[in-house]
Amino acid sequence: MSDSVEPDVASALQRARTTFMGVELFVEPGVLVPREETELLGREAVRLLSAIPGEQRFIDLCTGAGNLACTIARQVETARGWAADLTESCVRLAARNVMELGLAPRVEVVQGDLFAPLDADGLRETIDVIVCNPPYISTSRLKGDRASLLEHEPREAFDGGPYGLSIHQRVIRDALPFLKRGGRLLFEFGLGQERQMKALFDRTRAYGELRFVEDAASAPRVVVATKL
Repeated sequence: MSDSVEPDVASALQRARTTFMGVELFVEPGVLVPREETELLGREAVRLLSAIPGEQRFIDLCTGAGNLACTIARQVETARGWAADLTESCVRLAARNVMELGLAPRVEVVQGDLFAPLDADGLRETIDVIVCNPPYISTSRLKGDRASLLEHEPREAFDGGPYGLSIHQRVIRDALPFLKRGGRLLFEFGLGQERQMKALFDRTRAYGELRFVEDAASAPRVVVATKL
C-alpha cells in the first residue's frame, strides 16, 4: 500500500507483470500492484528470519499479489509461510504467483478475514514472523487528495478506516496467539503515522523492543515489535 511513491500502475497492469525484490510476479486488475517501498518490509522480514536456525515460520496478512510471501520464501529457503487475504481475486493471484515460482510446497495461500482461515491449522504459538502491509489511508483522504488511487486498484487495498489504522489495530491484538514468545510482528504504515503505531502497541502491554525502520529519505515506514 502506498501514500507516497506512485508506480506506473496502468503500465504494470498492461504488461500483467511487475518486479518486486528482484522477483517477477503476475499482476491483474482488482489487486494492488506491489510498490517498491514495500521492499523495505520484505527485506526486514528476510533479515529476521535468516537469523533463526532451523525451519522458520511466517505469516503474510493482506497478501494481495503474494509479493511478500513469495519473495520471503525465495530468499529464505528454509522458511515455510502462510499467505492470507480476504478477497477472492487476491487469493487467486497470490496462489498463481506461488505456483509459478515453484513455492507451493512451502507457501500456502488461504482466503479469509485476517487470521480466521489460519486458526484451525495448529499454528498458534509457532510463528516466528508476521508481516502485514495493510491499507493505511484514511477514508476521508480517499475521497479527497488520494482519490486517484482508486482509478486502477480496489478500495480495499487502500481504505484503512477513519484514521487509516483499523487493520493495524486488529492485527496487533490478534497476532499474539500465533506468535512465539520473542516472535516479531512487522507492519508497513503511512508517512507520519509512527506515533499512532507506537500508541497502539503500547496499549496492549504485550510487545517490547519496538523499533522503526526508515526509508531512503529517513522517514519511518516499517515498525517491528517483539512479543513479550
